[in-house]
Amino acid sequence: MKKILEDIRKCNLCKDFISPNPVVKANKKSKIIIIGQAPGTKVHLSGIPWDDASGRQLRKWLNVSDEQFYDESIFGIVPMGFCYPGKGKSGDLPPRKECAPQWHNLLFDKMNNIELVLLIGMYAQNYYLKKEAKRTLTETVNNFEEYLPKYFVLPHPSPRNRFWLTKNAWFEKDILPVLKTRVHSILNNEK
Repeated sequence: MKKILEDIRKCNLCKDFISPNPVVKANKKSKIIIIGQAPGTKVHLSGIPWDDASGRQLRKWLNVSDEQFYDESIFGIVPMGFCYPGKGKSGDLPPRKECAPQWHNLLFDKMNNIELVLLIGMYAQNYYLKKEAKRTLTETVNNFEEYLPKYFVLPHPSPRNRFWLTKNAWFEKDILPVLKTRVHSILNNEK
């Protein structure tokens, strides 16, 4: 596991397209895996995953402290793209496509305690759910129970998604309590 993480942190597969600075946190004991899109500019600079407004919102959704969130024996943070992909016309570019096929299985093969995988956003959901993903992120999230107990599907917690959250109030009302309960049960070793 240590060697794989070292190799990821030295990775420069896409150096011709971006400035590599891979961000990943995982441990062979990690119980909950967070698969998001890719680091934003702030995280790219700090090297600390989810060290931004999106991360603060995600920790609220999970109802966990910073200490719990960054405890690698609890949470493994393995994005679809390990590096900041660059700026696009309406936000960040999609995660680079090289990362997940190159590194995810190598990491997950070493992690034997995974109890839950959070798939955040369409890139992660489409990659892992394949044909089981619905036509839209909203449909996929609204049908979250279909993917349990292995996966929990979520929208991205970015402040840019405030309109989606307002339009889909059922997410905070009906789905977040289920997520918090599931995370709490894992943290307390309840089966």
